[in-house]
Amino acid sequence: MLIRETAVFIDGPLGPLEALYLDTAQATGIALICHPNPVQGGTMLNKVVSTLQRTARDAGMLTLRFNYRGVGASAGSHDMGSGEVDDAQAVAAWLRAKHPELPLTILGFSFGGFVAATLAGRLEAEGEAVKQLFMVAPAVMRITESLPVHATLTVIQPDADEVVDPPLVYDWSDKLERPHELLKVAECGHFFHGKLTDLKDLLLPRLSN
Repeated sequence: MLIRETAVFIDGPLGPLEALYLDTAQATGIALICHPNPVQGGTMLNKVVSTLQRTARDAGMLTLRFNYRGVGASAGSHDMGSGEVDDAQAVAAWLRAKHPELPLTILGFSFGGFVAATLAGRLEAEGEAVKQLFMVAPAVMRITESLPVHATLTVIQPDADEVVDPPLVYDWSDKLERPHELLKVAECGHFFHGKLTDLKDLLLPRLSN
């Protein structure tokens, strides 16, 4: 029987944050998933976010995706910066309190790649371990804070991205001093139209490690 996500509300800096939570018996880890730009219609139900969630589920992880402030039923209004990272940090704290024994993986798509990377850096700086960080078509131009040093980092970039300029991501990757893996998806646009299976195929073995 397929276990379905449960709707939950988590206390955030500006009030309740709407989330979908999947708890699985004998989970191997936690996957926290950050969605794309809310100003451009991004929500936790985005199809790329849904693919990240299902892939993490299939890798044996419990999952949580959530709406930032001002999205869906989440309280507050868009900040388009540190506020969304603060929301993600509140969600991470909720997950950590429930599952202190499980390793944490953070995944983010587009604007969510910026949120995920910034959150992972903050958590590590505060002494919280982050096992893996996945940035999918990430808005690297927004990143101003330090990335985590110890988390395994994977960047997945469509080579025909019409939203985030691929050379910008490649240049950012070239200049990144910490070890990481850059995966380029050929003939693929920002939203992975017709390429969601390719995305899952890249993610699943890495999440299953």
